This record gives sequence, structure tokens and C-alpha cells, in this order.
Amino acid sequence: MKGNKQLFKHLNKLVLVLILISSCQNNQETISPVRKSITTSVYASGVVESENQYQVYATVNGIVNEIITDEDSEVEIGTPIISIVNDAQKIQSDNAKLNADFNDYNFNVGKLEEAKSVVVLTKIQMENDALMLKRQKNLWTQNVGTKIELEQREIAFKSSSNNYASAKEKQSELEKQLSYLSKQAQNNRLISNKTTDDYLIKSKVKGKIYQMNLAKGEIVNPQIPIAIIGDDSNYLLKMQVDEYDIVSIKLGMSVFVVLNSYKDSVFKAVVTKINPIMNVQSKTFTIEAKFVKPPLILYPNISFEANVVLQTKKNALLIPRSYLSNDSTVINKSGKNIPVKIGLKDLQMAEILSGIDENDELIMPKQ
Repeated sequence: MKGNKQLFKHLNKLVLVLILISSCQNNQETISPVRKSITTSVYASGVVESENQYQVYATVNGIVNEIITDEDSEVEIGTPIISIVNDAQKIQSDNAKLNADFNDYNFNVGKLEEAKSVVVLTKIQMENDALMLKRQKNLWTQNVGTKIELEQREIAFKSSSNNYASAKEKQSELEKQLSYLSKQAQNNRLISNKTTDDYLIKSKVKGKIYQMNLAKGEIVNPQIPIAIIGDDSNYLLKMQVDEYDIVSIKLGMSVFVVLNSYKDSVFKAVVTKINPIMNVQSKTFTIEAKFVKPPLILYPNISFEANVVLQTKKNALLIPRSYLSNDSTVINKSGKNIPVKIGLKDLQMAEILSGIDENDELIMPKQ
């Protein structure tokens, strides 16, 4: 009898535990799938740049002679920015000018005229000797004169002919030499002028000087950036995307941007360029986008965060991702595991393609 009482007590305890478990299960929060839009995106971050923005470098060494265009000034293509001075280069330029003037073809035309005069005189002498030789031959046929006189006329004609040919050759060589020296001096002067142009730094784009790094009297070399110039009427977004996400990015995709200077606003942009090489240090790719409607005020190097929209689906059946187990099963109100097939996912929600519908009630899996 005593044993039956103890068994009865144990059964009462077991029933109480089962009731408590059932009560806990029945009180567990449940959710049902809902129909909403879902968007999948890729995170990116970067900075704003003005279009055609570039750092200005010199190609020569020297000293800043003058700041021609100040910082924050508007510039056109070819607008002078700074001038650089270099004493050695100035001497070389002066020497090139002197050499060009000295060897100028027109400057040496007197030498050529002198050579032409020699040609004319030797030709006259040759023609005269030819006439005298002809007369001497006519006399010889009439048995007038001597053999020696005829030979002397022949020698004189040959000599004047040689002199004429030599004078013509010298004239031709002088013309070639003067032409060569003149062109060479002109080319040297052009090279010198090109080098001189390198000492006047000009803008390559239409826009604004955002930053001037040097002042008058400071040293300039090709390793020192002189200024930053860009198009202040057009801006682009340069951002980095992880290597795992880059294959999903396509030109024309929408980008939603939050600028650090406009934290309460979201701006829409469109992907316009994908840099095809990865930065091996950061393991990221650089992509570019342009605003659909930019803010009224923008400055280069403003940082931002963005989401590149990969796909958007309306009226999708969604549940919180926390209610999924291994992205493949859910648990219904009765505690049964139900296999599901999922579609799009974002950070919080997942699309259900099959397995459950809006009428199912789900509980969260145990962590």
C-alpha cells in the first residue's frame, strides 16, 4: 500500500512537469511569414572625388618663381598655375636661341651667294677656254699654229671645266650644310622651348584648384605634388568592394549612399565603372558611381557608406533569418522541423520559396 502511494506521487510529479513543458511551449512567441519587398545589396565605402580630379606634378626641377593662380580659383584647360625658375635651364635656352640665330639659313645667305658667284665665274672661264680651244683646233686644221699651243688650250679647258665642276659641288655641299645646321639649330631651339614650357605648369582640365601645396621660393621636383585640380561641377563616388562581392556587381546597378556630411539623407547613384584589378593589400576592388541627383554642396574627399543594390523583389514571403536553422528548416508551433527553400536574403530577412505559407506559425530555434 505504501509503495502504491509513492508511485502515485511520482506520477503526479511527472504529469506536473509535462504540463509545465507544454505551458512553456504554448507561451513561446510565434510569428507567421509576411508578404513584403526584399532587397539584396553589397556594402561598400569610399570617398567623393571631383570628376577628372588629379594631382599636379612638375617634370623638371627648380624653384617656384610665381603662384599665378591661387587656391580655390576656377581654371580652364591650359590656365597657367605656377612658374618655375632654373638658372641652368635659362642659360641653355639662351644658348639654343643664339645657336639658332647663328645657324639660321637666311643669316648665312651671304656665304651661299659667294659660292654661287664662284660657280658663275668658273663657268664663264670654262666657256671662254672652250671657245679658245675650238679656234685653236680650226687653226690646226689649216696648218696654222703649233702642236704645243693646241695642247695648252686643251689643258686650260680641262682645268676650267674641273674648276667649274668643283665650284658647283662646293655650292651644293654648302647648301646642304647650311640647311642641315639651320634645321638642327631650330630643332634644338624647339626642344629648349618645350623644356621651357615645362617650367610653366598649366591645368589639364576645366575646374577648380582645390589645393595648392607649394609657395613662392619653395623647391620643386617631379616627386612633389604641386596642387590638386578637379571639375567642381561634376562629382563621382569611388568606393571599395570586397573581392567576394565584386562578381555580383554590374554596370548600371543602383547605389544608395549615406554621406558623412549628410547623415540624415540617402542619395541614389548608379554604378558607372568597375576597376578590373584587385588591390592586393586590401583585397578589394574599386568601383565608381555617379549621383542621380547630387547634394547642392559637395567637396572632394567626403567619406560615405553605400549599398549596391543587387536585386529587389516585391511581394516576397519573408521571415526573420533568426527563425531559420542552417538556412534550410524552420520549427512550427508544434515543435516540428519543416524543410523550406529560401530565395533572397538581406541582413535581417529571408525569402521563403516553398515549405510554408502565411498561415504557418513558427517559433525561434534554440540557440
